[in-house]
Amino acid sequence: MRHSAIFLLTGWLAFVSSAAAHPGVGIVMDRRGNVFYTDLAQVWRIDPQGRKSVAVRNVHTHELALDAAGNLYGEHLWYEGDATKQWGYRVWRLSPEGTLTDVIPKQQGFLHDFSFVRDGAGNMYWAERGARPSQTLIRKRAPDGAISTLAPCPGCRDVRWMTATADGTVLFIDAGDLVEVSPAGALRTVAKDLQDRVFTQPQVSELHLLMGLWTDAARNTYVAVYGARVVKKVSPRGQVQVAARSPFPWSPTGGFIAPNGDLWLLECSTTNSVRVRRIGKGGQVTVF
Repeated sequence: MRHSAIFLLTGWLAFVSSAAAHPGVGIVMDRRGNVFYTDLAQVWRIDPQGRKSVAVRNVHTHELALDAAGNLYGEHLWYEGDATKQWGYRVWRLSPEGTLTDVIPKQQGFLHDFSFVRDGAGNMYWAERGARPSQTLIRKRAPDGAISTLAPCPGCRDVRWMTATADGTVLFIDAGDLVEVSPAGALRTVAKDLQDRVFTQPQVSELHLLMGLWTDAARNTYVAVYGARVVKKVSPRGQVQVAARSPFPWSPTGGFIAPNGDLWLLECSTTNSVRVRRIGKGGQVTVF
């Protein structure tokens, strides 16, 4: 058994070089019950009957967002090659009727002043890093385009994935901690040291031990612990418990709680395959 474990670990280490490109976290459900998710090559749709189809082809997006009208938003990010060493991006929108348009046309560099983290009023949120981590600002862009600072974060070390509730409460991962920002701009640390790793995830870098996060109606926050193949559920008071486990070789990177209480998970394997798993309130499991 020991030799088998060593052999398997050696095989998994072959995927370390691919870990620099982290998996996506984008998975959302629209009001019609359609689920959209990214596999970094395209965006897929699972309709309410469980049928899969490609919704948007040839797009490399890590995040997805829906607006109040049911429009789906994502990015296409690309590297032009070592000759120019330039990155480029565009932001696209898919209407409920299936019309695909660009919201931000092709640009050089990386996305800024635009976000896929949104509240119920359509405000966008992101972290703007200064010369030092202590100069991080949590920024907000209103639907009319006005940009403001929701809160300075002088205690921030490394802001990563973020989510927002309908009322404009922002939650984000700072290094391994879960931090909350109220709509009025008050910060508090909800839970510390959520990062974790198991030996079957050696390809996961320190930056990606924690991936996507989302909330439920009771204001619990769920964190995809990609490094440990679990989802941690954090109560508003900071109590932490494991809400779901992903069987090897899968690990969660994103998810959401459906209106009926089902837990939907976006999972990535050690070979970078992507799947979706639904865990019903009664424990029944469906894999897509």
